[in-house]
Amino acid sequence: MFLASIYAVAEGEGPSSTSLPDAPSYLRTVAAAAEASEAASSSEEMAGHEQTGAQSAKASDRPKPQPDVDVDADGNPIPLDRLQPRRILGFMPNFRSVSGGAKPHPPGWGYNLEIATRQAFDYSSFIFLGITSLSAEGINSHPVLGKGADGFYAYLWRGFLDKTDGTYIGAWFLPSLLHEDTRYYALANKHRVVIRVLYIISRQGVTRTYGGRQTPNIAGLGGKVLTQLVSRQYYPTGATSFPVLATKFGYSAMRDVAFTSIREFYPDIAAHYIKKHREKLARLQAQQP
Repeated sequence: MFLASIYAVAEGEGPSSTSLPDAPSYLRTVAAAAEASEAASSSEEMAGHEQTGAQSAKASDRPKPQPDVDVDADGNPIPLDRLQPRRILGFMPNFRSVSGGAKPHPPGWGYNLEIATRQAFDYSSFIFLGITSLSAEGINSHPVLGKGADGFYAYLWRGFLDKTDGTYIGAWFLPSLLHEDTRYYALANKHRVVIRVLYIISRQGVTRTYGGRQTPNIAGLGGKVLTQLVSRQYYPTGATSFPVLATKFGYSAMRDVAFTSIREFYPDIAAHYIKKHREKLARLQAQQP
């Protein structure tokens, strides 16, 4: 069972901190992480020159990371190529991701509710809602809902209920009830790309318990199913047939896979370009008289 090996790899990964500041920008988080990481490296290097024995520097002597910076179990900042930003590109909310190798916030009813609320009512969610509603009206996804301004409004408020129901059911109620940690724990660049891709796909069917054990993703899949069943209460009959609901379920799963792929590989890309930018600045400074 090849996927079973993927699950085993995932279980061996360390989790990450998932504190939820009020929408900090990715650049500010990256800057804080870089400063903390460089300060820690500098401190350890100086300590290594000053020590005459094999005694290591005390953890209390290390510079403390910034509040918004993910840290590992030893309190060290997570490197940029494994750091999950609170917002991807400074815009897309990423509150339910855990940096590779970092220490996570313990899940629970209150914490899960906080995450779900931030996700459901984030300003970017309403922008995407407007775009998807306009697109659905344009391609006439549900002819029974009509066209034009009235049709757009019909898609808009139903889309809002779909999004909100799905977030609270799949990210708060079911995970809290079943003690499933449905946050995305990134594998990061310690693994080959093919392993990471298979892991991303597997997260649709597999998640973690509160204790870190791999388990079927009942909360995630069940949340999608319940969302479709609830939607039958506010969609007209022509938009609630089984084929229509099954199609919506499939699109929901595909969107999750697509966004999870972005979450997994974005830190590698961001760290690469940040490194290139720093090298360019260093060359420019070296050329100055």
